Amino acid sequence: MEVIEILFTASFWAAAIRIASPLIFATLGELICERAGVLNLGIEGIMVAGAFAGWMAVYSGTGLWTGVCVAMLVGMLFGLLHSTLTVPFGLSQHVVGLGVTLLATSSTYYAYRLALPEVTSPPKIEAFQPYEIPILSDIPLLGPALFSQTPLTYLAFILVGVVGVVLYRTPLGLAVRAAGENPAAVAAQGLSVTAIRMGAVMVGSGLMAVGGAFLTMSAFDSFFFEMVNGRGWICIALVVFGSWRPGKALLGAVLFAAFDALQIRVQQTSLGTHIPYQIFLMMPYILSIFALILMSRRAEVPAALMVPFNKGER
Repeated sequence: MEVIEILFTASFWAAAIRIASPLIFATLGELICERAGVLNLGIEGIMVAGAFAGWMAVYSGTGLWTGVCVAMLVGMLFGLLHSTLTVPFGLSQHVVGLGVTLLATSSTYYAYRLALPEVTSPPKIEAFQPYEIPILSDIPLLGPALFSQTPLTYLAFILVGVVGVVLYRTPLGLAVRAAGENPAAVAAQGLSVTAIRMGAVMVGSGLMAVGGAFLTMSAFDSFFFEMVNGRGWICIALVVFGSWRPGKALLGAVLFAAFDALQIRVQQTSLGTHIPYQIFLMMPYILSIFALILMSRRAEVPAALMVPFNKGER
């Protein structure tokens, strides 16, 4: 009964939406990359770099939104590196992605120690504060959960709609999807598959970095290296769960976040006193694996995903 009661509290769903927000940014970024035919395994490191870059920019005196832009720019630079090696040069997307993750993580650690050599605990910044949308925030249960969040959470949900419209309602989106399905047809129309794929990876990587920046500028107010904690790998699974569609990916992110928020609260109930806490920590991942298995059976993978394209070759 205690678990059922938790599911009907506004604080639970508010926490779930907050936990889902960085996943939404990063999942959208990975989805854009994969829709264009490029698997970006650099997502974990890019999120770490974005978290640090945004936080460091604000700590240095810039505004919060400037910090978000700095994080996105850093992510796009790593996206440029990834796409340059994988698209025109055709190197292994798996190897390059893991290399980008290692490079981004280690360079972030070096930059942190270089900028703050004497600091033992991370300094704090003035992070984004929750903003209650008038009238909507007064709706029972739904209002406090959805309409009393920070601006970055609102931006995450808006971007789901924007990405969906661009991918499925514009010529640019058609070109991106075609680059991931049939790049030869794109080239036959006189478009550059290389430019489309590189642009998609750069934009997607920028969104991944903003997902990382959410952690330091909205969820918390400082930076530490364990804060991303595998969220990037979860986002890759969420893209598959969502069948490479923004709306379904949003559902997957909220579902995983709800599992995560639930395990935290269940540990504090009478049930949590009789069961090892490690079981609760595993719960979101176990349930997500089952959900992924069910959804992935119907998923249609972009036909040219991870397939290098060289103009003129068959």
